Amino acid sequence: MSLPSLQGELPEGIAARLGLEKTYRGLQIFEGLHRLGKDFAGMTSLPEELRSRLQRDYSPFTTRPGTSLSDPDGTVKLRVDLADGAAVECVLLTDQSGRRTACLSTQAGCAMGCAFCRTGLLGFHRNLDAAEIVEQYHHLDRAHGPIGNIVYMGMGEPLMNLENLRRSIEIFIHPRGMALSLRKMTVSTCGVAPGIVELADRGPPVGIAVSLITADEETRKKIMPVTRRWGLAELREAMAYHQKKTGKRLTLEIVLLKGLNDRPADVRRLLDFVRGLDVIVNLIPWNSVSELDFREPDEETVQMYRRELESARIPSTRRYRRGRKIGGACGQLGVVV
Repeated sequence: MSLPSLQGELPEGIAARLGLEKTYRGLQIFEGLHRLGKDFAGMTSLPEELRSRLQRDYSPFTTRPGTSLSDPDGTVKLRVDLADGAAVECVLLTDQSGRRTACLSTQAGCAMGCAFCRTGLLGFHRNLDAAEIVEQYHHLDRAHGPIGNIVYMGMGEPLMNLENLRRSIEIFIHPRGMALSLRKMTVSTCGVAPGIVELADRGPPVGIAVSLITADEETRKKIMPVTRRWGLAELREAMAYHQKKTGKRLTLEIVLLKGLNDRPADVRRLLDFVRGLDVIVNLIPWNSVSELDFREPDEETVQMYRRELESARIPSTRRYRRGRKIGGACGQLGVVV
């Protein structure tokens, strides 16, 4: 049986878990793990007895880095093996300006069943705990150097694992640890309306990207089962609530699927949906997955969307495909769990 990790604990949690009378020792351990990247033997600011206890009872990591694949465009995909035999994938993205982003998973598998996403084929195995989320970042960081941005856009639905999502963010932003900025973190959701409201009410105030895909209710129900539970009206209400409460612009993600959501009528529905909201639309040409029967859009379709959005004064971006050759692009993650 593997030893537990302290990677998912904040300083006060470490002190409480170890029953430390001198609570500042919890902060020293936290700092050693997350800022200094030390194993327990290297935490020489701790008494020898405490170091020995940590080495006996805990492991620096509960997960192990597995196979790593590199794309010529600089993208790296890493398999991370969990203690129970399951596995997830995380991705390191580097854009043309050199900005480095860790794309992290929050679940092994996914229960949401989006028809265009390879992860949905796996079904749901379980939620990751906070340590398993945080350790993905550390594995990428140790192998490839400092990473300043995080997107929770890997395997799973982050807002269905809200407690561990929130804890991992608290660990990432702690000033005595990695001290990452909330402004450089984005959580993606397929449309879990209560989770969007929960983030508005209780935080943390990270950016939110909603995978809308289409503003046609019936089409969305067919390809995104979440719509049967929280329809477009409820989703929009949650988005408006979040925006009113936080003042933050929302990102809408539109994965373009040829013959499904790529017609002028689809753009008009999208414009109706966003009316009154402050959004930026991220256009994502579908990344092919051999097991799925969808088609990539024509280039003129992407440009048509951009023209129509520009005419309506809705800002948009086009996500350029990175990591496709290693199965690391949007919608392509899917290890066997």
